[in-house]
Amino acid sequence: MINTVRLAMPAEAVDIARIQRKVWADDPVWRPMLARLTADEATQVWHKAITRPELATMRVLVALGDRGVVGFAATQPSTDPDASPTTGQLAELVVSPEVRGSGHGSRLMQSAVDTLRGDGFEVATTWVVAADDVRRAFLVSAGWGPDGAHRELGAEGDEQGVKLVRLHTAIG
Repeated sequence: MINTVRLAMPAEAVDIARIQRKVWADDPVWRPMLARLTADEATQVWHKAITRPELATMRVLVALGDRGVVGFAATQPSTDPDASPTTGQLAELVVSPEVRGSGHGSRLMQSAVDTLRGDGFEVATTWVVAADDVRRAFLVSAGWGPDGAHRELGAEGDEQGVKLVRLHTAIG
């Protein structure tokens, strides 16, 4: 069971929420989300995503390492207004900082793509913070590339918006 990826189990929602909140706390772009979603609320959101997804093609995957759950990914049909019915989305890809560089991200990404392909999608997209050169380089090295789409999150009150770019890859 070491260094594998599989569908998440309901009891792992707490691990997923813990990893997500740790990553948010370490990243100034996402840190404001900590105040908007408590640990219990995050666990409930992930539990529902695992046990009662809105669509059969919405899935949560976990990467397992020596210490149990070390990362997660979420796949779903694309939510973008310009997406075709054969476009899936890598909605989340998160690896605990202390195990990055161990291959968990690559395994998660490949399993997510395989899951999307198995669900009948031909193209996969994901949104990346424009300034996140490390994540973008990781995805580009795996065959993803920008498709020209961009958007901005936030910009509420005094908060500065976060610029995102969309990457895509053919998977069909």
